[in-house]
Amino acid sequence: MRRLAPVAALLLAACATTPPPPVPTPAKPAIPQSRGDLIGLTADELGQRFGKPSFQVREGVGVKLQWAAAGCVLDAYLYPPASGSGLARVMHVDSRRPSGEDAPQASCIAALQTR
Repeated sequence: MRRLAPVAALLLAACATTPPPPVPTPAKPAIPQSRGDLIGLTADELGQRFGKPSFQVREGVGVKLQWAAAGCVLDAYLYPPASGSGLARVMHVDSRRPSGEDAPQASCIAALQTR
């Protein structure tokens, strides 16, 4: 038994240690995207700027409006205020190529304004 006592003490000591904390992985830096001055606009204001949308769909309480120009598709997502009353306004904007790849929003907005 006396020979097992040191081994048991070592086993208990090994169990008592805490593992090192996990090394945090660095977060990827956010890539800023130009949104022009579309955030906060209403559907009517977007219509004055780009004309009639080529596609419109209701998504829950929000609305997605889409315009397309040569090589560019712009999606604007409008949502009503948190109070539930008032005009829906642009909260998010995406731009992409017809293939689905990201497209620079500034050039997409410029292409839509000149058509």
